[in-house]
Amino acid sequence: MIKHVGIIGSGTMGSGIAQVAATVGCLVKLYDTNTEALDKSKAALEKIMARLVEKGRIDETEKTRIQDNITYVDSLKDLSDSELTIEAIVENLDVKKKVFQELESYVSKKTIIASNTSSLSIASIASALKKPKRCIGIHFFNPAPLMKLVEVIPAIQTSDKVLRKTTMNIQNWGKTVAVAKDTPGFIVNRVARPFYGESLRIYEEGIADFATIDWSLKSIGGFRMGPFELMDFIGNDVNYTVTETVFKAFYYDPRYKPSFTQKRFSEAGYLGRKSGKGYYDYSEKATKPEPNQDVALAQKIFDRVLVMLINEAADALFWNIASAEDIDNAMTKGVNYPKGLLAWADEKGIDWCVEKLDAMYDEYHEERYRCSPLLRRMNKENKTFF
Repeated sequence: MIKHVGIIGSGTMGSGIAQVAATVGCLVKLYDTNTEALDKSKAALEKIMARLVEKGRIDETEKTRIQDNITYVDSLKDLSDSELTIEAIVENLDVKKKVFQELESYVSKKTIIASNTSSLSIASIASALKKPKRCIGIHFFNPAPLMKLVEVIPAIQTSDKVLRKTTMNIQNWGKTVAVAKDTPGFIVNRVARPFYGESLRIYEEGIADFATIDWSLKSIGGFRMGPFELMDFIGNDVNYTVTETVFKAFYYDPRYKPSFTQKRFSEAGYLGRKSGKGYYDYSEKATKPEPNQDVALAQKIFDRVLVMLINEAADALFWNIASAEDIDNAMTKGVNYPKGLLAWADEKGIDWCVEKLDAMYDEYHEERYRCSPLLRRMNKENKTFF
């Protein structure tokens, strides 16, 4: 197993990855140019560890061992002994390339250089390196210590050896690995788009308000959070940017078209929990609006969002983005969906999926609702995903 790990960026994600690696016994160096950010990360870990001791999940000896496995550094040169480095900084391609170029001048020729990017091209990031075959995507989900899924994304330049070594190492860290093709959004951020996009569309058509749509997907579908609650939790600015990035990266495919509602909320500063107001008001005196608990309406909303999610998952399989197993694992372990979408398609019936999508396409005549060729083919051949 890889012993020496370097993490670039001490924000929430970088700190979380550092905790994961330190817990399994890696010697971690957490780098950031901002020493205040490093102090904040160290204090946050102390708080997390103290809470785990309080709950009886670890003892004081284990707490000290984990904390001692992390060294906080403010010079990139300090990562020179790393066997694996994982970058978790701002989602800006030029910034990432610049950092990787500098890092490569310090580390050994065998060091794996990875990015935790959620949507940028790994091939483009790798192109900045003299040895691009060492570059790979390792995408954790927030919070990294709790979320089981890690997407591993080889670029076209990535060597098979680096892919194998990376996959084995992340599995040794106790994570479920889903290997994804280097395409926009990888698995989760691509397949999950309709959860937000179609819900926003339902709202914009005046079919239901935010609270009703959220209630529908939780009560009928079993989702832990509704789409508007989740967008408020993630941050409307962050979620909108990912949507816009995926839309542009897919050459403006209508399926990924962003919503004016979300754009306006972002522009107004209604970012969600972090700003105190989003689709819901989070001020102390605010009361959450009551949903319309019409079961027939809720079922209609749920079916529409679900079939769009299934269609996206099927298309990801059609284009060989990942295996059926990895796609379903990605959605259940990466974003806590109650079921894998392809397994859900089998349960509902492939014929049901095709009929629902064709009905929406007939109504709207928009490419957004085109049925995946894989679903149509499977329906004709009377096949299932599993």
